[in-house]
Amino acid sequence: MKRVCYKAGILLVLLVTLVGCSLPGLAGTSKDTIKIGSLVQSESEIMAEMLAIMIERETDAKTDLVTKLGSSIVQHQGMERGDIDISSTRYTGTDISGALGMDPIKDPEKALKTVKREFDEQFNQTWAETYGFENSYSIAVTKEFAEENDIEKISDLEPYAKDLNFGVDNAWVNREGDGYDGFKETYFDFGNVYPMNLGLVYQAAANGDMDAVLAYSTDGRIKEYDLKVLKDDKRFFPPYDASPVINNEVLQKYPEIKEITKRIGNEITTEEMQELNHQADVKLINPRKVAKKFLEKNNYFKDAEKGGD
Repeated sequence: MKRVCYKAGILLVLLVTLVGCSLPGLAGTSKDTIKIGSLVQSESEIMAEMLAIMIERETDAKTDLVTKLGSSIVQHQGMERGDIDISSTRYTGTDISGALGMDPIKDPEKALKTVKREFDEQFNQTWAETYGFENSYSIAVTKEFAEENDIEKISDLEPYAKDLNFGVDNAWVNREGDGYDGFKETYFDFGNVYPMNLGLVYQAAANGDMDAVLAYSTDGRIKEYDLKVLKDDKRFFPPYDASPVINNEVLQKYPEIKEITKRIGNEITTEEMQELNHQADVKLINPRKVAKKFLEKNNYFKDAEKGGD
């Protein structure tokens, strides 16, 4: 009986040890491992892979990707707990209203200055330079319709709006602030509005079922279905410029990371991010391969043969 209890005790200790080693964000990591968090969207994984490749090439640190995080708030909480050292994609408009709890700021430069200042002061984190693209709500039409009617910006749609079918995300219709009610006050009303799953709006536009749709500006399906994102000429939608956010303690230990983010800052346009997302989401190319190919193509490696897989 004593032998059985002794064995059970050993098993219990082993079980507790194993469970302790598998806490989220801690499994398989060490003090020299930098944990990079990414959202469920492909662009977040692609940017996480870019950072990981460059960090491992240019510092002594290893990286560990914490993927498929459900939202920027989850990323933020992970940073606060220390489960994540770098958030690969954070968006100005999202975190101004989310992590900071502030009213929307429509001016992109002011929004960026605000998150830089507040994240450093409140959270001891560095909001790095924007990558150059923003993933914002946008209005899109087919390129054919845009070319036929010389449509470049949202205001150009007004003469046609009453006759247009407008496909939108279900959640956006009743969204306060930058939802449809606010849109009508700033721009105009469409003739017919059709709430639907966001994933369906792109194909609906390509099929001719919708004349205009609410889209995310970097979505790879914009390219797949030959759509054109219109300029938000009245700045109705808040800016959602994308940047990495880094724990300041990590920057102190690995100051090279700051230079890495500077080199990649303001280098990826919204159209280029559309293409990268298209490769991952439509062509189903692994995000790491998409990231490495982009870095090689744009000469981020002095010797591309030394890169990762």
